[in-house]
Amino acid sequence: MRMNSWQDGVAGTNCPIPPGWNWTYQFQLKDQIGSFFYFPSLGLQRAAGGFGPVTVNNRAVVPVPFGHPDGDVTLFIGDWYTESHVELRKMLDDGKDLGIPDGILINGKGPYQYDNTLVPEGLQHEIVGVEPGKTYRFRVHNVGTSTSLNFRIQSHNMLLVEAEGTYTLQQNYTNLDIHVGQSYSFLVTMDQNASTDYYIVASPRFVANEPRWRDVTGVAILQYSNSKGRASGPLPDAPNDVYYKSYSMDQAKSVRMNTTSGAARPNPQGSFHYGSINITQTFVLKNELPLRINGKLRRTVNRISYSSPETPLRLADLHNLTGVYKADFPTVPSNAPPRMASSALNASYKGFLEIVFQNNDTDVQTYHLDGYSFFVVGMDYGEWTPDCRGRYNNWDAVFRSTTQVFPGGWTAVLVSLDNVGIWNLRSEKLDNWYNGQEVYVKVADPLGYNITEMIKPDNALYCGLLKDLQKPQIHQVSNKSSAQAADRRSARVLAMVLLIVAAVIFS
Repeated sequence: MRMNSWQDGVAGTNCPIPPGWNWTYQFQLKDQIGSFFYFPSLGLQRAAGGFGPVTVNNRAVVPVPFGHPDGDVTLFIGDWYTESHVELRKMLDDGKDLGIPDGILINGKGPYQYDNTLVPEGLQHEIVGVEPGKTYRFRVHNVGTSTSLNFRIQSHNMLLVEAEGTYTLQQNYTNLDIHVGQSYSFLVTMDQNASTDYYIVASPRFVANEPRWRDVTGVAILQYSNSKGRASGPLPDAPNDVYYKSYSMDQAKSVRMNTTSGAARPNPQGSFHYGSINITQTFVLKNELPLRINGKLRRTVNRISYSSPETPLRLADLHNLTGVYKADFPTVPSNAPPRMASSALNASYKGFLEIVFQNNDTDVQTYHLDGYSFFVVGMDYGEWTPDCRGRYNNWDAVFRSTTQVFPGGWTAVLVSLDNVGIWNLRSEKLDNWYNGQEVYVKVADPLGYNITEMIKPDNALYCGLLKDLQKPQIHQVSNKSSAQAADRRSARVLAMVLLIVAAVIFS
C-alpha cells in the first residue's frame, strides 16, 4: 500500500520491533481503494501465518462501477511447508532450495478430500456458504512463499473488477493466474442449480515437471444453502500450456484499467494520461539464476545481492550518517562479478520513471514496489530493447503495485515519483527476497527534510549505529524466550497491532 516512508515496515526504513514490544502504525489512506494484505517483512515470518486483510472502501461521494454485492469473501491462497519459517531460513542459509511445498492452503486450511488417494480423511477445509441468486465479491490474495497459483471456481464465471487498488475493465474469467504477492477481486454470481457443492481450486503454475507437484493442490468448497450433496468427481482443469504456451501472458495483458470509473477520487482513473508524459529515468533491472557470492548461493538484481545494514537507510540519512549504504546501484545490467552490497538506486523526485524487469531465470518472478503503484505497460518474451516501447499500452494499463515477470521475458512499468522516501523494490517470492533479490529506491526532496515528506514519528525505533537513541519501553519477556519464540512473538505483535489499526481506520 502507499504510505509514508517512516511507516513502511521494512528493514531499509524501520528498525525491527523487539520481542515483547509494541509499535503502532499511523498512516493516512487518501488515494487508494481496494483489496490489500499486510505481513511482517523479516525472516520469512509471512510463511508462519503472519498476514491479514486490509480492505479500503470508497468514500460515499465516489460511485463504485458495479452494483453493491450481497456479500464479501476474503480468500488467502498460498503454498505451505511443514517446516517452520526458522527451519526454512536455515535451508536457504545452507544453500538449499525450498523444494516442493507440502500443500496449498486456502484460508490456512487444507484441501477438501476430492481424491481419497491424495487427501487423507479429517482435514479441515474452507467452506464458503452462499445463497442462490446472490452476487458476492471474492477478494483473493496469494500470500504464499514462492508458488504462482491458478485460481478457479467450478462452473462459475469470475468477473474481475479490481486489482490492488484499481478498478479494472470488467471481464469474465473461468480461471486466473495469481502470482505471489498479487491481489484481485471478482464478482461471482451464484447462478448454478446447486445439484452439489462446487470446488474452489488453487493449483500450482509454472513448476517443474515433477509428479509430486500434481499432488499439491488447494481445494475449498462453495456451498449453496440449498445444496443437494457433496462435491465429487475431478477438479476443473487448469490451463494447458502445452497447447497454448502464451496463455498466462495473454491473460495478464488482458487485465486493464477501467478508465471511466473513479477510485479514491471522483474523477475517472484514466484522467491521468500517463502515456503522454516524458520518461525522465530508466532503470533496467535483471535477475538471473542463483549466483555464488563468498561461497554462498545468492539472488541478485544487476549482479548485486542486497545486504541489509544494521541501521535503516532512511534513519541514516536523517542523522547524516555516512558509510551505511551507497546510492550507487547500477541502473542497467552489467557483466561485473556478483557482489553483496548495501546499495540504493538514486531516483529524481517528481520524475517519471520507467522500470524494466528482465527475468533471466527459469521461474516466474513477481516484483513489488513499496510506497507506489505503477502502470504495467508491457511484457513479452526475450530481451528488452528501447524498440519495445512501441508495443507499450499507453492508454489503459493496469495500475498496481505487484507485477509478474515471465521466465526468459521482461515486464515494463511506469511510475510517477511523487512520494518522498526510500522505498523497497523486491521480489515477492520470500526465498528470493531473503537471499538478496531487492534494492531500495531513494526519492529525495531537493528542498530538504520536512518539506513534502512527513516528519519522523515520535515512536520511531532506533537500532544499529543509532541504538543509543532508543528510549526504553516497559515490556515483558518470557524466561523461556529463544530466537524462534522471539520471531513468533514479533509476528504476533505486528499482526495484532495492524489488526487493531485496520479496525479503527477502516470502520
